[in-house]
Amino acid sequence: MIKVDKVKKYFDDVKAVDGIDFEVEDGRFLGLLGPNGAGKTTTIRMMIGLLDPTEGQILYDGVPMGKDQIDIKMKIGVVSQHINLDKELTVEENMIFAGKLYHLKKDVIKVRIEELLGLLGLSDVRNRVTKKLSGGMKRKLMIAKALMHNPDYIFLDEPTVGIDVHARKEIWKFLRDYHKQGKTIILTTHYIEEAEQLCDWVLMVNRGKVFKENTSGNLIKEIGEFKIETDEDMYFFDSLDQAHAYSSQLKCIYNISKTSLEDVFYKYTKEVIKWKS
Repeated sequence: MIKVDKVKKYFDDVKAVDGIDFEVEDGRFLGLLGPNGAGKTTTIRMMIGLLDPTEGQILYDGVPMGKDQIDIKMKIGVVSQHINLDKELTVEENMIFAGKLYHLKKDVIKVRIEELLGLLGLSDVRNRVTKKLSGGMKRKLMIAKALMHNPDYIFLDEPTVGIDVHARKEIWKFLRDYHKQGKTIILTTHYIEEAEQLCDWVLMVNRGKVFKENTSGNLIKEIGEFKIETDEDMYFFDSLDQAHAYSSQLKCIYNISKTSLEDVFYKYTKEVIKWKS
């Protein structure tokens, strides 16, 4: 289990994270959602040991994370938001390099390359120079590199940003299958649909604090499973009959549909930002 215990992070007079507090159970697929500047990436960087908290601590099975905690870091795989591949190396050479960084034996590296390239649909481009890959292939290769040492904890920071829908769906399928192995996955994303599709628990963060958490389904039920959307606002209802009854009073163009996690995110972040301002 990962415990983020009342963590704060200051950069001079900027309070990037302000007492964030949550737990990640083993085997959980956690979505960390929030507007730009909410503290998501700073929180992730502290969880993987790249930054030390100003206050509070992050514990892995009761052991505090720190920059020198090599044993914990060896159990972690990280897919960053920015492309961090060696563009002059081939796909396979990037994988070999990743394996050597984790001191894997040659035979283990070979097995992991075959397995991961196969699962991510990269076997046919194993000898292609990385700079000639499509955006979706580069993202898949980043995931493969992060999983070379078979980590227990996988951190994904905007893993599908800037790629087409087809590649995004393929990555979603891979992550679902990989999660079934009992891996703990922590995801940050601006694609709210991504979190709804993948995550079994969602944290909503703003200004360095968690202000809402639950399953996607329960978060939707809290505000109403159906919505009416007009040009000016959204209205939420527990049943379709309630939505239709309310729509008969409207004098404007509207649309009735099921509520999504994106609607929940919009509603709550709008309220929190308004309350904080």
